[in-house]
Amino acid sequence: MIKDIIQASIHTKAKILENQELLATIEQVVAIVVKAFKEGNKVLFCGNGGSAADAQHLAAEFSGRFYTDRDPLPSEALHCNTSYLTAVANDYSYDVVYSRMVKGMGKKGDILIGLSTSGNSTNIIKAIEVAHEIGMTTVCFTGETGGKMKGLCDYLINVPSTDTPRIQESHIMIGHIICQLTEERLF
Repeated sequence: MIKDIIQASIHTKAKILENQELLATIEQVVAIVVKAFKEGNKVLFCGNGGSAADAQHLAAEFSGRFYTDRDPLPSEALHCNTSYLTAVANDYSYDVVYSRMVKGMGKKGDILIGLSTSGNSTNIIKAIEVAHEIGMTTVCFTGETGGKMKGLCDYLINVPSTDTPRIQESHIMIGHIICQLTEERLF
């Protein structure tokens, strides 16, 4: 059973490795992230559950460090302020917890990266819509179909799987690739 799970993870990553369109999209995302940081902009992340943990992890790779001892890069996961999150969820709706934060923190030239294995998370979809209104670039990390987010984001990184744990493992791998290449190109 353990070997089967590992093999399933390897299989998903092999499908990514063979998908030239997806690899090209990852390269494009690296380029826009590098450009945003060079121009003094920031990268914001959002997700729910395990994807929130992944969002926080990747934001920390930029704002802390990846391989290189370097200056921090402005990046934040939007769910980390629990007082804000619970107040807005209580006073308005959980559906707007990210869109309100994007409206308050985002500016033209910033990037919003939304992670949702289904691609159907309403709060992330609303954040993407607000990001576009502001003039931000949007990147969506999803599963195979892209869900409702597919038609909304500027860059779609849709992992070729419908298995949530395999998608999340691949999101972290792709996020690490973006962090590593961004760091190498900036420093």
